[in-house]
Amino acid sequence: MSGEESRVWRKRRSDAVALAPHRFTQGFTLVELLVALAIFVVMAATAYRGLSAILDARQRIDQENFKWRNVALFYARLENDLEAVLDRPVRGTAELALPALVGNALSVGDDDAQLAFTRSGYAGQVGLLTAPQRVGYRLHGETLELLTWAALDQAPRSRPEINPALKEVTQFALRYLDRNGNWQTQWPLPGQSPGLPAALEASITLRSGETVQRIFALP
Repeated sequence: MSGEESRVWRKRRSDAVALAPHRFTQGFTLVELLVALAIFVVMAATAYRGLSAILDARQRIDQENFKWRNVALFYARLENDLEAVLDRPVRGTAELALPALVGNALSVGDDDAQLAFTRSGYAGQVGLLTAPQRVGYRLHGETLELLTWAALDQAPRSRPEINPALKEVTQFALRYLDRNGNWQTQWPLPGQSPGLPAALEASITLRSGETVQRIFALP
C-alpha cells in the first residue's frame, strides 16, 4: 500500500468513526417514549383534577349566590308589602269579618295563609294594582307561597292566586310584637283589639340548615 493509499484509507476510517455516533443518536428509544408518555399521563391527570376542583368550587359558589339572592328577594318583597300595610278589616268567603292582619302558626285550608293582611295599592301602577289588596304568605311543603286575593271583601267561593315566593324552605315562623312590648305567636290575641302589631318577626329555615330572621316595624 502506497503512502497516498494509506493516507486515503486513514481519512475514510476517521470519517466513519466520526459519523458513527450520529447513527445511534437519531430519535428516541422505546424506553424513552414510555417514560415520556408516563410523565404526560401523570401531568394530564393532575391538571384534570385541578380543573375539576376549580369547576366544582365555582358551581358551589354560584349555587350559594343564587340561594342568598332568592332569600334577599323574598325578604324585600315581604318588606315592601308590610311597609304598605293598612288597618282595614275585610270580609272573608264565609261572610265573616277578618282583621286587617291575621297571623297563625299554621295554614289550615287550601286557601288559608299563615300571614294575611291588607296593603295599599302599588304606586306608579294602573288599574287594579292601584287599589288596596289582600295578600298572604304561607309555607306549603318546602315552598313559601304568596297568596293574592282579587278583592278585599271576598265573594263566596272566591280563591286567591297562589305563586311560589321562595323554595327549599323547611320552616316559616312568625311572631308579633304587641303594643305592650310582648312577642306573640298569633295575631290578634283572643279578646284583644284586632289592630296592627307594633312589629313583625319573620324567620325562615332553609333546607341547607341556615336560619334567617328579619324584624319589620309596622305603622
